[in-house]
Amino acid sequence: MKIRILGCSGGIGGRHLRTTSMIVDHDILVDAGTGAADLQIADLVQIDHVFITHPHLDHVACLPFIVDTVGDRRSRPLIVHATAEVIEILHSHIFNWAIWPDFSAIPTPEKPYLRFETLNLGEPVKLDNRIITALPANHTVPAVGYSLSSGGGTLVFSGDTTICPELWAEVNCIRDLRYLIVECAFPDRERRLAEMSKHLCPSLLAEELTNSQLDAEIFITHLKPGQIELTMLEVEDSIGEMRPRMLQNNQVFDL
Repeated sequence: MKIRILGCSGGIGGRHLRTTSMIVDHDILVDAGTGAADLQIADLVQIDHVFITHPHLDHVACLPFIVDTVGDRRSRPLIVHATAEVIEILHSHIFNWAIWPDFSAIPTPEKPYLRFETLNLGEPVKLDNRIITALPANHTVPAVGYSLSSGGGTLVFSGDTTICPELWAEVNCIRDLRYLIVECAFPDRERRLAEMSKHLCPSLLAEELTNSQLDAEIFITHLKPGQIELTMLEVEDSIGEMRPRMLQNNQVFDL
């Protein structure tokens, strides 16, 4: 299993700033932020599955465009995997004919371009030899993280979250964990904002990792533009002994 980072920024503002999306092999997306816009049409046609962590725009902005761009080039629907609550939000607020056409009903309800598939926490979805499982998260909207396993190693992506003991209880049970991608959106001077918006800052992240039993490489994602250097310096001060690194666009993880 090969996982490539398409976007990992908490905002936009240049070619190096793309919001959250990663591609697994050639046919699975995890989130569909603006990073997915850099894929070519030939790449988009091959995507069969999209796993959504939560419905905020920085994680779903490209989903409407993907299905609109390649729906008529595919022989089967694009399957969007998400919790029931997230699917309801996507239906009500994006694929609602007012913001975007409801591609789960066109060109016909029997043969749509888009199909939603409900997933549940802790229930693995197996696609060939790849297993994707929704993990707990704690955000301002219904949200999950994901574990991605090849059978020989696992990567965990926290998605957007704040303090969430349930997440670490699940992570601690993963015996072949090799990589942890965890958000840290704000520097500590904005801890109150992080708490209000249910994100992490370096001091909160350090508190969370005291609940973990990690023997994995740690990568920091969702850094806000203009505060990247400060936040990473504070991350180093808080959890430097864990050797965290900043996640980068086009970084590849092999499992």
